Amino acid sequence: MTWTAPAVDIPAEPLTGAERPMLDALLDRHRATFLAKCAELTGTELATASAPPSTLTLLGLIRHLADVERVWCRVRADGQDVRRRYAGPPEPGNPFDDLDPARAEAEYAALGAEMEQARRAVAGKDLDHVFVHERRGEMSLRWLLLHLVEEYAQHNGHADLLRERIDGSTSA
Repeated sequence: MTWTAPAVDIPAEPLTGAERPMLDALLDRHRATFLAKCAELTGTELATASAPPSTLTLLGLIRHLADVERVWCRVRADGQDVRRRYAGPPEPGNPFDDLDPARAEAEYAALGAEMEQARRAVAGKDLDHVFVHERRGEMSLRWLLLHLVEEYAQHNGHADLLRERIDGSTSA
């Protein structure tokens, strides 16, 4: 049986309330929206570059976002000593290169695991928690969460176009 990405429910975010729960919920909504764009696609479809000449794919975005979650939340904000999954100094490689459709299920699961570990890494920290970025200096957790919302929003737009080209779907 061929694996397909599971269906995902997109949660509603609170429209009023305290800042932190609203930021966390909005980020989770964007995370779920991205996963919903991948829903019911096979590994081959996820690895399809559907807007040539771009090599951008949903599977490449899955891998990229796993790195984003890991590096921003676990490494930078929480100080964990873990390596990037795919790209960036000192590790070689690029999450958009050397895609293997047979690994799509594992890559999808890795993104889900990174999302959960990222949530845990920042859960007990105040929005004013400061960490040092290796090139840009001091940053707050507030900025980081807003940046992740921006990152997902940008890639959800990419995912919209990729998904529509793959199978015509315009939902989620």
